[in-house]
Amino acid sequence: MSRARNVVPRVARRRRLMKRASGYWGARSRLLRTVKETLMRAGRYAYRDRRVRKRDFRSLWIQRINAAARSHGLTYSRLMHGLKKAGIGLDRKALSEIALLDPVGFAEVVSKANAALAA
Repeated sequence: MSRARNVVPRVARRRRLMKRASGYWGARSRLLRTVKETLMRAGRYAYRDRRVRKRDFRSLWIQRINAAARSHGLTYSRLMHGLKKAGIGLDRKALSEIALLDPVGFAEVVSKANAALAA
């Protein structure tokens, strides 16, 4: 007759995995093997998408800046070139926020970029 070994840690491990999988549908929240597979896949997606989120936000900022710049008669690339020539070091996130929340301030930034392009 053999004694039971490692029961408490095994149950704790199972409980920890099941807790992370609560809310998943069907066997994905009930069967240990399926739960492990699902959590591995979810972890891979989470790792990948933490990087993709950064790309998505940059793309959104660029679209906002482009739309605001076009309303002032400039394209995105011409605006960015003008800002670089003018020595204005605003990043895309800040420019996007200015374009969205402070149209008057953005108009000033655009005029400075235009002046730098003309010079």
